[in-house]
Amino acid sequence: MKTIGNGYGCWLNYEYVTDARLREAYERRCSRLTVIGDLPTLRTVRGELERALYVMLGKGPKSGSVDGVPGTGITAGTIGSLAAAGIVFGSEETGSLGEEGYAIRAVEGDGIVLAAETDRGVLYAAFHLLRLMQAGKSLDGLDVREAPANALRMLDHWDNLDGSIERGYAGKSLFFRDGAVTGDLGRIRDYARLLASVGINAVAINNVNVHRQESLLITDAYLPSVAQIADAFRAFGIRLFLSVNFASPIEIGGLDTADPLDGNVAAWWREAAERVYRRIPDFGGFLVKADSEFRPGPFTYGRNHADGANMLADALDPYGGIVIWRCFVYDCQQDWRDRSTDRARAAYDHFMPLDGKFKDNVLLQIKNGPMDFQVREPVSPLLGGMTRTNQLLELQITQEYTGQQRHLCYLVPQWKEILDFDTCAIGENSTVARVAAGTLFGRKLGGMAAVANVGDDDNWTGHLLAHANLYGYARLAWDTGLGAGRIAEEWVDLTFGATAGTGVKGEVLRMLLESYDIYESYTAPLGVGWMVNPDHHYGPNIDGYEYSKWGTYHFSDRNGIGVDRTSGSGTGYAGQYHSPNREIYESPERCPDELLLFFHHVSYSHVLKSGKTVIQHIYDSHFEGADRAEGLLQTWDSLRTELDPQAYLEVRERLAHQAEHAREWRDIVNTYFYRKSGVPDAKGRTIY
Repeated sequence: MKTIGNGYGCWLNYEYVTDARLREAYERRCSRLTVIGDLPTLRTVRGELERALYVMLGKGPKSGSVDGVPGTGITAGTIGSLAAAGIVFGSEETGSLGEEGYAIRAVEGDGIVLAAETDRGVLYAAFHLLRLMQAGKSLDGLDVREAPANALRMLDHWDNLDGSIERGYAGKSLFFRDGAVTGDLGRIRDYARLLASVGINAVAINNVNVHRQESLLITDAYLPSVAQIADAFRAFGIRLFLSVNFASPIEIGGLDTADPLDGNVAAWWREAAERVYRRIPDFGGFLVKADSEFRPGPFTYGRNHADGANMLADALDPYGGIVIWRCFVYDCQQDWRDRSTDRARAAYDHFMPLDGKFKDNVLLQIKNGPMDFQVREPVSPLLGGMTRTNQLLELQITQEYTGQQRHLCYLVPQWKEILDFDTCAIGENSTVARVAAGTLFGRKLGGMAAVANVGDDDNWTGHLLAHANLYGYARLAWDTGLGAGRIAEEWVDLTFGATAGTGVKGEVLRMLLESYDIYESYTAPLGVGWMVNPDHHYGPNIDGYEYSKWGTYHFSDRNGIGVDRTSGSGTGYAGQYHSPNREIYESPERCPDELLLFFHHVSYSHVLKSGKTVIQHIYDSHFEGADRAEGLLQTWDSLRTELDPQAYLEVRERLAHQAEHAREWRDIVNTYFYRKSGVPDAKGRTIY
């Protein structure tokens, strides 16, 4: 049984290899270590390999190769430095690795070579090797070549200088406390280590809703401290980004305008960029939320988003920086009586006319769906709609609408569906994964970003099993071809130990893979979404947003439920998709059941493809979902004697709450629709 304790080590909690034969095989190839070069990242490689091997083998590796023979033991370095040491990789093996790819090969003389074009690639190779060893894999005949699917693999932190985290469910900020940048660089380095181990290469450390105090992060009042975080990140191949306030020239700069076409405003931002890069030479760039949910932006001055983004891009361009401009823009002052205005349309309507007008160092960050990280919504039509603009897929790891890390909800199956969705933009296989990476349309920049789910809780994520979402996002960002099951199995092996009992591995794996479907089944049905309490977004409140300004409605009445988003009789949102997706969503007969109520208002007696009526599906799914949530708790309890005691108790507390809360969801949703429809449950179960 692996000692997990408080979960601080996450998937890097190395353990001694108890299988003597396997340990001897590892010792044969890993008893010596040579890392060529002394860059900060390569020092990290050396330190991590020494640390891991000491624990896994019971002794650290000796330094250097035997008698100076290259390739004895582990030898790690860039392709150029390896060649100088007499170790040559053919161009056919390394030509497609790019800046961050790597090769790992077992060589004659019981050696292993980690090779890459850059020091960052060597770092990722080292963690790949250790991942194999943690999982108990053989190193004989090893021949690995990998390159990331996405150039940018980013986390967005919604942290504020007072230490709070917007939509944070795991304690306070890692970066800020009481109006200052934290001095706890040790924990920040530990965090960077976790991220580097799964290939994250960019982090925005502050909230996209930038308040006045956070606007000062790009000034000399805070930059020396911010630079210390950047230094900690740099040793792990991570570039630091900052969210900025579009109105900063007014708020902190003394100007009377933030008009992006005003020369004084542009000059102010150029000076700000120069100041940041003076302190942080490898600064990544600015993340911007503008003209959204009361945040200032170019609309104030009659300008468009390209005007705003391009002005900032010009300021960053001399230093190689980029602007990440969020497309989360919609009317948040909507009159609920107005059924023609549809929030789902907003991003497409705002940004499609600007396709091709953004500079090359601008990335548009597009949420996976048209609304706001609901448990089920269609893929945003903007992904695959724009063909001449760099795009970045935005996901949410923090479980704002999926149980807030009090419920188990493994999100990788959802993300896989999104990445594999065929936009049909230029024929078959025009997947979101290819759109985001930039390969579909030949764009220079691309990648994935996600809202982080960590805080200063001992176990980082509040719910120990929520580690799997952080791990899973990063692994998907590196390799979008990985399956949800493969990623979950990796995480279980690394967290609970490759030698954990088959009961632990199999049951925890099943819990993870079923949890997303379970959560969806006892919350909002058939893609309708938003049945949560306003503001904090936790717990059932079916009409919580029905008469609000935010534009998120389900239009339930005594006859039916759902939003008509067709082109013929509704808002026209379905028409924003390429064919044949457009025609599929336009038709209630062809529309997938799980999205039916997102696209159509139908009667409670409408028969789904499953053969059930809509109302019976609502009843059945909520009863079954609550039962299955109780089953998660029972499964965990059955593993008690095989689990680390502290981990068992901490997770059990969360699962017990989830089971109780699922029953609350079940009873409120079923009662609401029974009273609306007047249709009884065909199975005669208790509905209040």
